[in-house]
Amino acid sequence: MYQLNAEAFNSQEFLTKYWQKKPLLIRQGFKNFQDPISADEIAGLACEEEVESRLVYKTAAQWQAQFGPFDSYQHLGDKDWSLVVQALDHWSEEAAQMIEPFRFIPQWRLDDLMVSFATPGGGVGPHIDWYDVFICQGSGKRHWRVGDKGLHREYAAHPALLHVEPFEAMIDVELAPGDILYIPPGFPHEGITLATSLSFSVGFRAQSAVSLLSGLADHLIDHEQGGELISDPERQVTQHSGAINHADFAKIKQQITSLTQDDDSLRDFIGSFYTQAKHELDLQAHNELIESEHVTCAMTEHNLMRLGGLRAFYFPETLSQGLCYIDGKAVSFPAKISPIVQLMCDQVVVNTEQLEPWLNNNDFIDFITQQLTAGYWYFSDA
Repeated sequence: MYQLNAEAFNSQEFLTKYWQKKPLLIRQGFKNFQDPISADEIAGLACEEEVESRLVYKTAAQWQAQFGPFDSYQHLGDKDWSLVVQALDHWSEEAAQMIEPFRFIPQWRLDDLMVSFATPGGGVGPHIDWYDVFICQGSGKRHWRVGDKGLHREYAAHPALLHVEPFEAMIDVELAPGDILYIPPGFPHEGITLATSLSFSVGFRAQSAVSLLSGLADHLIDHEQGGELISDPERQVTQHSGAINHADFAKIKQQITSLTQDDDSLRDFIGSFYTQAKHELDLQAHNELIESEHVTCAMTEHNLMRLGGLRAFYFPETLSQGLCYIDGKAVSFPAKISPIVQLMCDQVVVNTEQLEPWLNNNDFIDFITQQLTAGYWYFSDA
């Protein structure tokens, strides 16, 4: 299990002084850091169709980018290229543990865990991200420059690479294993590998208003909501048929804003929207019917594990009513088992001690059997 170095980092101080305000270098944020996954394993993941990956390199001083899957890397040589794999937390249980120290930020803000393997000279070029990221240096060394937020001109160095023009650095450092660099949205930065390295990025992203409105429209259509028409039985004669007058503008505005006035409907949309997986899930396969008695036995000997990348959220108001949201869907359960369901949403691992009080609760056994069957949770081997 990874833990942030308390001598180098305080979560409350960080949120007060740095979160979405300015970059921060955290020397030895992870003490005695060990890579949770090898370079060969990362290369293997990038060979898989369902894994999102890309190669970034230069040819004749021109930036190039290719999207996976990849079947070979031999042609790239031993310098000046990077391999990036998204959503590593979906595919590696060990790597997913790197997210745990950052749970002081709510999970609905989490984007994913990204890993970058790079040879000397490798990088993805100077750029600006519009999300918060903790860059955790693994093996090797990488040189990072971070500029101040401001008016920076971006340009397409390649159809798949948006770069930023040269910037003055406010942070200019070399990262060694265990060092962490936090960069808020809008700050230009560039990392260049000095010695073959792995870098792990824990990203946090907010949705744009456009994305939310688009998702809300889809949700309303799917649930056959929002079809009410404007009603105006008190309409008066107009002398200006081409005008949308103040009263009509107010009616149209009210028709739109009414879609967000029902808190229950809005929570249903938000819960479903934010639990949708951004990347494919590596669902646990079950070749045979899961029996309740087998579940009870497993609860006494094994920890309950949530699938990597699975999003499971709740609202305090819905939890007490027996409702949570899992992988884009509203899931009902008997309200009396809400304490253990809350643990399943809050924690990636629910241990045997936490499961013990629920061993003889048939409602919970039924609930967890459904989740096991869906492949969303599983029991640890040990």
